[in-house]
Amino acid sequence: MKRLFYISILASLITTVRAQDIFSLKRCIETGLENNYSIRIVRNEQQISDNNATIGNAGYLPTIDLNSGFNGTINNTRDELNDGTATKTSGIHSETANAGITVNWTLFDGFAIQAEYARLKELKAIGELNTRMTIEDFIATISGEYYNLLRQKIRLRNLTSTLNLSRERLRIVEERYYIGSMSRLDLQQAQVDFNADSSAVLNQLEVLHRSRTNLNRLMAINDVEEKINQKDSVIRPNPFLDEVDLWKSTMETNVSLLLTEKNRMLSELDLKKAKSRNYPYLRLNGGYNYNGNWYEVGNSDFQRRLGLNYGMTVGINIFDGFNRKREQRNARIEIENKELRRQELELTLRTDMSNQWMAYQNNLTLWALEKENVVAAQENYRIAMERYRLGELSGIALREAQNSLLNAEERQSIAEYATKLCEISLLQLSGQITNYLLPEPGEASQ
Repeated sequence: MKRLFYISILASLITTVRAQDIFSLKRCIETGLENNYSIRIVRNEQQISDNNATIGNAGYLPTIDLNSGFNGTINNTRDELNDGTATKTSGIHSETANAGITVNWTLFDGFAIQAEYARLKELKAIGELNTRMTIEDFIATISGEYYNLLRQKIRLRNLTSTLNLSRERLRIVEERYYIGSMSRLDLQQAQVDFNADSSAVLNQLEVLHRSRTNLNRLMAINDVEEKINQKDSVIRPNPFLDEVDLWKSTMETNVSLLLTEKNRMLSELDLKKAKSRNYPYLRLNGGYNYNGNWYEVGNSDFQRRLGLNYGMTVGINIFDGFNRKREQRNARIEIENKELRRQELELTLRTDMSNQWMAYQNNLTLWALEKENVVAAQENYRIAMERYRLGELSGIALREAQNSLLNAEERQSIAEYATKLCEISLLQLSGQITNYLLPEPGEASQ
């Protein structure tokens, strides 16, 4: 009864599938790109960079200020004259009001404004590249988890199939045990093997649950336990990648490489800004002001002034303690460092590409080999089962054939998954990972 209870639990866990939409890899990626919190945050950060890239922020436009004020005083005064007399006045109240508008405009500062505007546009481009890098990393991560979930489902199917084979073996042993043609030892061994396979299925259900919740988290689905009905039932690696095309695309579109180029350009703009201090500057200023004064003593009670003021400033820094030369030397060194970092990154990418390509080719070969092994293991088990039914094979030999089949299926699944991960890595390195968002041509690989 206990064995039947476990079997019923396993059957309910394996076959419980809620009606739901079908999720392809493309749909999972699109859902994640729309909902994932990290993606939404990096897009907001990119918007900040876009907002900052304006001519006003660079300093091309003038600044205009409007100001006003009001002041009042109450004084007690005492005047002593030359003839010795003195006069005293208390509570003298005077008030002053002013209002004005001022304009300041830097017309020329040695091309620093132009360099700053170019720098802001480069920062905007860097923000876009950072967003793209985050998106590509996300696509690679969610693709890996999508195929990991698929692999765990395949493994669950293999373990369930093995469990069914053990169940059939146990049924045969029980029948023969009760008619006296098999020993108690054979029955106990069949029971132990069946329980071990049941335990493996239960453990795999936990692994499957963990992968499913991770995929739901990446897609930012609130119900992380929602079952994902995947479109794919097998992993189909793409065996037609070309190393030359991948490397060419890497040199042209790899985000990390593009970012190093943008950082080098920022260093060149920093040098340009440092050189701008070698030139004179020209600034204009102007204003329109109103001033009003109210007096309680004196020859007038009220005085008002209304007028325009304007001016121009031209200047040049003659000596600043050799700081300009120091900044320019440091800027040139920084440019050289950025170029060295680009060359270092290119070498690193070349190494990563070589290693990933080797792994990809090796796993393709393993995948083809393991598919042949599975066919051979299936035929081997079929023959072993027929001999076991005829009483020509021991339970231990049948179990060995059963394990050989399970191991062959597991190795094939591992080879498929490893090849797919290499494919994902190669596409990410070459900047082609977004190909997974292209329309799916029939039954082509996701």
